[in-house]
Amino acid sequence: MSLKRRQFLMFIGATAGATALVPWGRTGKELAAPLQGAPALANTSLPFTPVEGPMPMPYMGLSSANESTKFSRYIVQDELVVPEGYTYDVIGAWGDQIGDSRFGYNNDYLSLVETAPNEGYLTINFEYISGSTWLETYPDVIGQSLPLDEIKTAAIAAGDAGINFDDVPDNSVLKAQLRELGKEALTDVGIGVISVRRNAAGAWERTFSPADRRITGLSGLEDGRYLASTGPAVAVFNKTSGRGYVDDLGEKIIGTFNNCAGGTTPWGTVLSAEENFQNYVPEPVFADGTSLPTSEKPFIVEANDFDGLGGVFGYAGNKYGWMVEVDPANADDYGVKHTWLGRFRHEAVAVRAVANQKLAVYSGCDRRGGHLYKFVSAGTVMNPTSKTNSQLMTDGMLYAAKFNADGTGQWIALQADTAVNPDMPSQVAGGMITLPQRPAGGVVKVESDAEMRAFAQRYRTLGDLYEGSAEEKQGAILIDAHFAANAAGAICTARPEDTDVAADGTLFIAFTSGGPGGDGGPDNTIFQGPNGETPYEHGWIMKLQETGTDPAAMTFTWEMMALGGEPAEGGFGFSNPDNLEIDGSGNLWMVTDMSTSKHNLEVASRIDEEGNAVSQSNLRGLFGNNSVWYIPTSGPHAGEALMFAYGPMECEMCGPFITQDQSTLFLAAQHPGETYGTRKEGAFETRKFAMKTTDGQLFTQERDVPLGSNWPSQQVNAAPRPAVVAVRKIDGGTLV
Repeated sequence: MSLKRRQFLMFIGATAGATALVPWGRTGKELAAPLQGAPALANTSLPFTPVEGPMPMPYMGLSSANESTKFSRYIVQDELVVPEGYTYDVIGAWGDQIGDSRFGYNNDYLSLVETAPNEGYLTINFEYISGSTWLETYPDVIGQSLPLDEIKTAAIAAGDAGINFDDVPDNSVLKAQLRELGKEALTDVGIGVISVRRNAAGAWERTFSPADRRITGLSGLEDGRYLASTGPAVAVFNKTSGRGYVDDLGEKIIGTFNNCAGGTTPWGTVLSAEENFQNYVPEPVFADGTSLPTSEKPFIVEANDFDGLGGVFGYAGNKYGWMVEVDPANADDYGVKHTWLGRFRHEAVAVRAVANQKLAVYSGCDRRGGHLYKFVSAGTVMNPTSKTNSQLMTDGMLYAAKFNADGTGQWIALQADTAVNPDMPSQVAGGMITLPQRPAGGVVKVESDAEMRAFAQRYRTLGDLYEGSAEEKQGAILIDAHFAANAAGAICTARPEDTDVAADGTLFIAFTSGGPGGDGGPDNTIFQGPNGETPYEHGWIMKLQETGTDPAAMTFTWEMMALGGEPAEGGFGFSNPDNLEIDGSGNLWMVTDMSTSKHNLEVASRIDEEGNAVSQSNLRGLFGNNSVWYIPTSGPHAGEALMFAYGPMECEMCGPFITQDQSTLFLAAQHPGETYGTRKEGAFETRKFAMKTTDGQLFTQERDVPLGSNWPSQQVNAAPRPAVVAVRKIDGGTLV
């Protein structure tokens, strides 16, 4: 067994003969073999024949010479490619009917709350609109026209600045057309609930129950289906005036959007994470928690894209960026935003509900330099499966994590009397940390240690940065959680994109990317590559264990393992690990989240034209399409990463969710064709890649890369549609 495999098994607490990692309890069409053919393996003990990606993998058992020969030519398919013996059913795709609305765009997190064996409610997140592809394919998919010709003409005339909705006369035809465009786009984001079952033939299908419904970015605007809110931020929402913009709706909220990852509670509700809300509404706020004016994030329409959708209808920015709870079985439930869970760019959520202990809810802020958070309830869990546990999220405290270099850590309370004690910019990749800007509202980027020390001397506690009554001040801190956590000294991390709790209380966190950016970067002492590299692009998984396994503990220990990267460089053969799923036997399933712009990006040489090494970010082109991975934790291949599937062109595979009987893997294929749109006449491009064998020998690969997508219909020139699928074995057995 390789050192890397042995390290991984020790990391997760498993051996090749026994599994310690077990999950927290919770209540199509047949494909031919992959075009590349199955790997030539003498060992038949693999749980399935792995899908062949573009990179040689150790489990193939090939010599270096055979690897370079076999992988000198590779053809990427515009398909959800699954192993031989498996198939998938398309459950729903963009434009399909859901209740009185439609299946939205860019489906992400999935949750099946089972009501009986082989049936239940499937809850689906719809994250955002891929502007150019959505605009191109809308008439074909939705079957109606938008006034795009007029809008595009005006946008082209406006040049690089685009059309600012606020600058268009209120009584003009163009204003009405822009409003119609915004309405259709906001219909395609949010949450969907559909009822599904497995039929006698073994395929999954919809049953169209009365509980099927959409919660969109418009819910409440005209139909009265407002979302509710709980917690201290409600005191800010209920203000009739303040330093900034107030929408006069009080605690009622119009819609939800940017719903990315999420989680399922032990009591059968679903938590949906509002992530990149800053693309739709202003993120920064004033000291009293009120929003910046909508003019700070206007609705801008360019020829092939748009931004600032919340500005169309005057949404208050402080009401977005929350965790939304929905009971899929309650047809009248349109969602509750629990503000004690904090406002930040939520990605994923893990719920730990243990009888006679406090409720703990973990979430990450998916931004460069984002934090890991934990909410601890004031009340105690009595029965982990009781729906009364939802009330526990209405009172408690939100904490942000501080990792120490020695493997210990503590939770920092985000409350008024917490000391201002920020980390220094010199500690993080990119050398910048954002802070609340005072006395003015908004945020400021701090790039020098001296400036940071001056800030800490000027403000003693978090309470000095916010204003209002005690409840209003606490609400303002939660509304400004990311920037308040920076001020309090929470550790800056590397895009935490998933959190999963094992039965023993161990928390696993997927950190997707260690590069810095405009929002900040990760702490260089914590986030290092397998050889100490900083920054490191390809990603990690962290294991966090609370002191005494107590959900309410204020200290913890942590351990990190760099999984992403090429096998020759100590990686597992993938880049940018994202959502995780632990199956009933404790095996780890994972999907990747490489930026679309990096998919199959040509890397003809590892040295660029200036004589410098190609960046890790651009080397992601080597890994091909986003993919689905299976890492067994027991048996002869324990600790090896096996490719279970890869997605259609220019898409991200999201939302892995396994049924209780372990026979079905639900997946969401998000934004197929995001770069090139509809694939025209089977268009493709041949690109060259400077690949490495598993022992580090360079060779050249020629790769045929389709341009755009026709998935899921696979018909020539058909519009690509984000869709949800159920992957299963053709013989009806368990997945592995």
